Amino acid sequence: MSGPESVAQTAPVDPLTAGKMRRVILVTYLIAAMDITWLFVQFSITPYLAKRLGFDTLWFGYLQTTVGIIQLLGGPIFGRFADLFGARAALALSCMASVVYFILLGLTNSALMLFIHKLPAIFMHALPGTQMVVADLSEPSQRADALAKLGLCFGIGMIAGSSLGGTLSTRYGDTFAAGVAACGSLFSLGLVLKFIPKHTKKQAAEDGADKKGGAGSVFNLGEIVRLMKFPGVAKTFTVKIVSGLPGGIFQVMFSIIAMNFFQLQAEQTGYLMAYFGVVQMVIQGGVIGRMTARYSESSLLLLSIGVTSMVGLAQALMSNVFQFCLIVVPMMFSLSMFNVITDSVLTKSVPASDTGTMLGLCASVQSLLRTIGPTIGGFLYENYGVPSFGFIQFSVNMLVFLYLLRSNIGRTEERRD
Repeated sequence: MSGPESVAQTAPVDPLTAGKMRRVILVTYLIAAMDITWLFVQFSITPYLAKRLGFDTLWFGYLQTTVGIIQLLGGPIFGRFADLFGARAALALSCMASVVYFILLGLTNSALMLFIHKLPAIFMHALPGTQMVVADLSEPSQRADALAKLGLCFGIGMIAGSSLGGTLSTRYGDTFAAGVAACGSLFSLGLVLKFIPKHTKKQAAEDGADKKGGAGSVFNLGEIVRLMKFPGVAKTFTVKIVSGLPGGIFQVMFSIIAMNFFQLQAEQTGYLMAYFGVVQMVIQGGVIGRMTARYSESSLLLLSIGVTSMVGLAQALMSNVFQFCLIVVPMMFSLSMFNVITDSVLTKSVPASDTGTMLGLCASVQSLLRTIGPTIGGFLYENYGVPSFGFIQFSVNMLVFLYLLRSNIGRTEERRD
């Protein structure tokens, strides 16, 4: 892999050669995989811990909403912080927050403590942080493929974390499982400090950050508003939110669906999540990169939304976990493709100096879905059951698909005229 032109223009203190860049990217992938592993260890613990503490579906939805609000507030700030102070400082902050988060989880013995342990999540944005490093060190034409490989790391972490979390919590208890995750996050912090350079952006981007006034600019909402004014950014963000909302509702409610609708135990849910990870690894590693090299991003965006709509219809009609396992393949394909393409389009729509902020905003879209998703999902689940999630996903994404298809046809006709 040859070093891109941006490598030669990195901060003069420690210029990245092609060899150093490869090492940084490989370590970045490792950090991403480890972070997702510990995150899914937590996913294997929290729903069953909440149930033991007396949480019903509605209160579990409130807990998920709390996490969404916390990360919604932290995402743009984290991205801006990375643009101003470098990816290493941002990733170190995320890893330290993760250590505190898992320690508090291990100490949780009451409903109040379960809410308190979520507070460090405001700084836990390792995946956007690793996306920032990859975006800074990749050419725009190769960015979608590079971001897709991070999705491969997500699959690895999903497999390892789901299996490990379910096994550890079942055999050794929640406290031990949380302690393992805390130690893992501490190791990730060491990798960040050892291998990630202070700045990964072009010198021009670094100079631009210096001119913006330092730490105080982290909270500059005007900079975020400014990014929304770039051509196509607001439209893509709207599509990302509207199209992603129904699927986001299903995802945040999945632990409840697995426990109540599919009647799975913690260890069985862990194995099911590991299956998700295997599917995602195959798709991210062997499918998305090849498709982004052959087809336009607008066509792939349309494809992902169309498949998402059909997945929703299938979810509405499923009745058992075997049928769901069949649905997982197109579901993971559409979800992975949608996230990779929208993130790639948005980072290429803004200057290189603002890619961190943009990726922070992309992470906030997911946090927004997790914020409003549990409340909506809890209401739908209690009143209309699991099929309602699928019917809403089918309807919403079909409307978005038709809108984008009409827009693309309109642009084609304008170019022809």
